[in-house]
Amino acid sequence: MLENAPIERWQIYAMPVEHADPVAGAAEYASTLEKLAGSPPIIDLVHLGLGPDGHTASLVPGDPVLQVLDRDVAITGVYQGRKRMTLTYPVINRARQILWVVTGSEKVKALLQLETGDSAIPGGRIRRDQALVLADQAAAGASQRKDAVV
Repeated sequence: MLENAPIERWQIYAMPVEHADPVAGAAEYASTLEKLAGSPPIIDLVHLGLGPDGHTASLVPGDPVLQVLDRDVAITGVYQGRKRMTLTYPVINRARQILWVVTGSEKVKALLQLETGDSAIPGGRIRRDQALVLADQAAAGASQRKDAVV
């Protein structure tokens, strides 16, 4: 994906998702974020997607990681057959800018919930000020909504 991007490999800091000890890997990545973005880390831009169930990052409905407020990186419960490493609400919500990209008609309801800040979905707990949502016509339900701008 980054093959043609105008950045060098040394500028990419991938999460160590293959670490033998996932909790230690999450702590290492949190430390990397602090070295790069201060303490507590403030990321310039967080790019998020939105699942049909309202999940974002690897913050999925009902997962105990949704309650993690004392760490910036954590390990989830099992989702789609595996545990995941994710940024938590505190670090995402400190970001200077949040960019959402939402595509697909199966996300119409979740997008409406996101727009209203519905905390019933994980995405609804992400701050909305300083956020930009880019949605395709299908996700925006443009044929069903008079206020849709696509």
